[in-house]
Amino acid sequence: MRFIAVIFLLLCVVFAKETVNDAARLARQLVSQSPDAIGYMATTYPDDHDTLPGQPFSLQEYFGDCHTNGSLTLLFMPISRHSQNILHSPTHAASISIGPEHPAASRARVALIGNVTIFTDLHSAPERERIEACYVAQHPDARHWLPGPHEPHIAYWARFDPQSIYFVGGFGSSHFIGYIPLEMYQSAVLPPEQGVAGRILVSQANNL
Repeated sequence: MRFIAVIFLLLCVVFAKETVNDAARLARQLVSQSPDAIGYMATTYPDDHDTLPGQPFSLQEYFGDCHTNGSLTLLFMPISRHSQNILHSPTHAASISIGPEHPAASRARVALIGNVTIFTDLHSAPERERIEACYVAQHPDARHWLPGPHEPHIAYWARFDPQSIYFVGGFGSSHFIGYIPLEMYQSAVLPPEQGVAGRILVSQANNL
C-alpha cells in the first residue's frame, strides 16, 4: 500500500497543472531573464494609411526591464514604423510578445498588451538617469541613439504599461494558458537568484 501511495503522489506531482499564480511568476521571469531584452512588438497601421489601413505590423524591438511593476522602458524614435503607428493610435496602443531563447511549442511565452507613454521633454522622464543606465546596461549599442543633443535621430524615452497579459505555458494539458490578472502580474515576486543582473529597477508606483 505504501508503494502505491508513493506512486500516486508522484503522479500527482507530474501531472500537476500550473496555477495562474505560477503563470504570473513565470511570465515576469520570461521578461526579466530575456537574454537579449528583445521582444516582438505589434502595432496597427492607422486607418488613413495609403496602402495598409488597419493592418497589423510586427517587428523585433528592444525593451528595458527597468520597473518593479513590470512596465518596460522603450527608446521611442518617431522615424520608426512602430512609433508612427503608436502616435496615430488614440490610446498609443501596442503589444509586446516575449518567449524563451529557443522557442518551441512546449515552452512558455507571454504577450503583453498595453499602451505607451512618451516623454517628449527629456527632463520630464521620471528618474531619467536611472532609466538610461538600466536601458544601456541591457543594450550597450543603444548608447549611440539615446535622447539628447547628439542623437542621430529624434529619440524620446517612453514607458510601455501592460494592461492585459496573455500567457501560454506550453501544452495546455499541464501548463496554464490564459489571461493573468494585471495586479497579480505586477506584484509577482522574482526569486533573488533570478533577479535582474546588471539592471536598475525603478519603482513606478507614482507614475502610472
